[in-house]
Amino acid sequence: MTKLAVIEGDGIGREVIPAALEALDAFGLDIEKVSLELGYARWERTGTAMSEEDLEIIKGCDAVLFGAITTVPDPNYKSILLTIRKELDLYANVRPIKPLPGVMGVTGRNDFDFVIVRENTEGLYSGIEELHEDFSTTQRLVTRKGSERIAEYACKLAKERKNRLTIVHKSNVLKSDKLFLDVCRETASARGVESNDMLVDAMAYSLMMRPENYDVVVTTNLFGDILSDMSGALVGSLGLLPSANIGSKYAFFEPVHGSAPDIAGKGIANPLAAILCVKMLLEWMGEKRASLIDEAVGYVLQKKIVPPDLGGNSTTAEIGHAVAEYLKKF
Repeated sequence: MTKLAVIEGDGIGREVIPAALEALDAFGLDIEKVSLELGYARWERTGTAMSEEDLEIIKGCDAVLFGAITTVPDPNYKSILLTIRKELDLYANVRPIKPLPGVMGVTGRNDFDFVIVRENTEGLYSGIEELHEDFSTTQRLVTRKGSERIAEYACKLAKERKNRLTIVHKSNVLKSDKLFLDVCRETASARGVESNDMLVDAMAYSLMMRPENYDVVVTTNLFGDILSDMSGALVGSLGLLPSANIGSKYAFFEPVHGSAPDIAGKGIANPLAAILCVKMLLEWMGEKRASLIDEAVGYVLQKKIVPPDLGGNSTTAEIGHAVAEYLKKF
């Protein structure tokens, strides 16, 4: 039995995660859910966004389904997401970028299907920082171990797809990226994966102009964060992008969008990214019916059961229910 920590978090996380859970429950799987309250609302009430006890409970689970977090306005606040990623050693951030039926992004095209694999524990998100009155520093950490395991993960994924890997870096300026680039090249060669490399600024332009050229993209932490959010414009909305954080023991699934406090509580948040996170969770669990999520999402889009950000007037709960009802047919 899989033990799943459920963290709605803040803002629209409290609306999209219940919709996603309704879809998950439609599969009738033996999953023990452990609900935890973390985030800004918890901090306001108790002064703590996440305790050591919370972290131990999470470590007692197999996976996490996460909504969104509002950043706490405290200079001593440690990011919940970064803390969980480091404590669970979730080294691979995986973000599939593919069009959905009837939804067009800014380019008006739907001929792309690529995955951004981002190193998730190092880089500029190392957490090694110094804050002073006149200057601040953040250490950009790139290690051989970190580079090797993200390259291995990306190559494994590429072998399951079109066997093509693009390595994104900025080694012409950031010398620490030379290690990352070299390790990724060596790993791809050893694994028989066709590879090329791109400077990150050129890649940003190319992803917008020629997204169909890419299959699996591997890069460092900050670059992957920016490129994957930017790629939401190709799909049509950040509300359509799921993500997975994968480690050797644990996995953590979250929609790419934030807590969106401006629309929180109105029942209009787009739950499709959270629902697509359920697909990634099911794939990680080895559930063969995971692809039914794609069918269900396609169904609600075809029937125009969509939220305001996609031009519809359906509520978050209505969309989640429609997806679940479709899944119950199988």
